[in-house]
Amino acid sequence: MITRRTFTQTAASLAVLLSLGATPAAAADPIRIGDLNSYTRLPAFTLPYRNGWQLALDEINASGGVLGRPLEVVSKDDGGTPGDAVTAANDLAVKEGVSVLFGTLLSNVGLAVSDFAKQRQVPFVAAEPLTDTIAWSQGNRYTFRLRPGTYVQAAMLAEEAAKLPAKRWATVAPNYEYGKSAVTAFKTLLSEKRPDVEWVDEQWPAQFKIDAGATVQAVARSNPDAIFNVTFGSDLAKFVREGKLRGLFEGREVVSILGGEPEWIDPLKDEAPEGWIVTGYPWYAIDTPAHTAFREAYMKKFDDYPRLGSVVGYSAVRTIAKALEAAGSTDADKFIEAMKGLDVETPLGPITFRTADQQSTMGTYVGRLTVKDGMPHMQDWKYGDGKDLLPPEDEASKMRPAS
Repeated sequence: MITRRTFTQTAASLAVLLSLGATPAAAADPIRIGDLNSYTRLPAFTLPYRNGWQLALDEINASGGVLGRPLEVVSKDDGGTPGDAVTAANDLAVKEGVSVLFGTLLSNVGLAVSDFAKQRQVPFVAAEPLTDTIAWSQGNRYTFRLRPGTYVQAAMLAEEAAKLPAKRWATVAPNYEYGKSAVTAFKTLLSEKRPDVEWVDEQWPAQFKIDAGATVQAVARSNPDAIFNVTFGSDLAKFVREGKLRGLFEGREVVSILGGEPEWIDPLKDEAPEGWIVTGYPWYAIDTPAHTAFREAYMKKFDDYPRLGSVVGYSAVRTIAKALEAAGSTDADKFIEAMKGLDVETPLGPITFRTADQQSTMGTYVGRLTVKDGMPHMQDWKYGDGKDLLPPEDEASKMRPAS
């Protein structure tokens, strides 16, 4: 029964809310953003990635949310295939009504979602895909890429590889977009620094279906001085074990993109190869204030150490939250304009999303692998800032389709 007193109190409460420019429902409505990633297919990377964005989400909402509203992540599995990913992206954009998409891991999946974002005109923060096609030759207004792509990582590795006496090089890479992009970048950059190098063999095993014995035998027959390795996940473990068994790495340098990332190398434990030059993430040794705070918060919340995926997930949600605040709205056009030139603090240091190619300046670490206390570690590592390694913005803009 509604009494006169109850009616008066309700009317007064509504008046206060209306004076603040909001209704009770609008004041509580969350801002929804949509995550999609290969959770069932590649859990070694994506589960730490999800932990990372969950940590960022909790911190943001504990501090008042975004634009005075809680931030909510709606998450779907992309199946690790372009078709499943587009279906998941459509569900998020149409059925769930998210304002922004983010995530994906495999490069071909990221490209498919990027094209979907363009067609549907929904912003997409590509968190992990490494192919530079997503930022350059197939870049579009709606897609921003967080991680350093194959060009930046290959540039750091080529710098170290150029110092080696090796002249005869072989490559081993998965036969899909990421592998092709990585090999092209490394060969181009190393050849520029060392015109005397010779490329004696290329092996292209199917992604996650490597016949490691046959691959190792083929590389050995070409008798290279050094090997550029692009395999990761289960393929990396098989390649390492078979290569050790057959003596492929004895007396040869190996340069490996992603080979120092904990999610891919830690499962090998003391079987990890020593001496490889790798890009990776020495989480145990980075002592900057930003990274120390992130590592401590992550380990307290999850009782586990962070992987690179954790940093990526955390930084992706932090990026989206800051862009929404800068835009002052969930409107797609305003969000896109806010992302251009946006500065974001991450556990790896400050980054900027470049206006010319919508690529962030996040960098990567390079060093040599060793085994310490039964686990892989990077030693003699250094950080390469993306802003110093990416092509100049005027060059990058020419690599993108005309808008």
